[in-house]
Amino acid sequence: MPRTFTEAEARQYSPLTLAFLGDSVYEIMVRQAVTERANAPVQALHQEKIRYVCAAFQAGAADRLLPSLTEAEAAIFRRARNASLSPPKNADPADYRRATGLEAVFGYLQLTAQFSRISELFDSIWEMRDEISQEKE
Repeated sequence: MPRTFTEAEARQYSPLTLAFLGDSVYEIMVRQAVTERANAPVQALHQEKIRYVCAAFQAGAADRLLPSLTEAEAAIFRRARNASLSPPKNADPADYRRATGLEAVFGYLQLTAQFSRISELFDSIWEMRDEISQEKE
């Protein structure tokens, strides 16, 4: 069983390390949500998943969630957004930074075992997915 970190311990981690963990937390939630919608061929599930696990979508989600983040979550988001990183060639650097910030929040919440908060934030994103997708097109 993974250990639960205190908030102070989790804040000591590099924001990019938090984003590393948060990326997988967020992706598994997307995979779960996509799978729950339909028992479809794997390629179709994968195509739907990549719509929501990309920098542009995650940046839009971050913009929507920012006002509802706690002070601690917003601080983690800012640290990760402002971290020194090299975005992939196919990603807009500003989007990639905001997406990294969102992933770091999910990583922080995972380390501190705030699972209901992870669900709350993800559920908000999932409910707004069509609006976020339309903004990014």
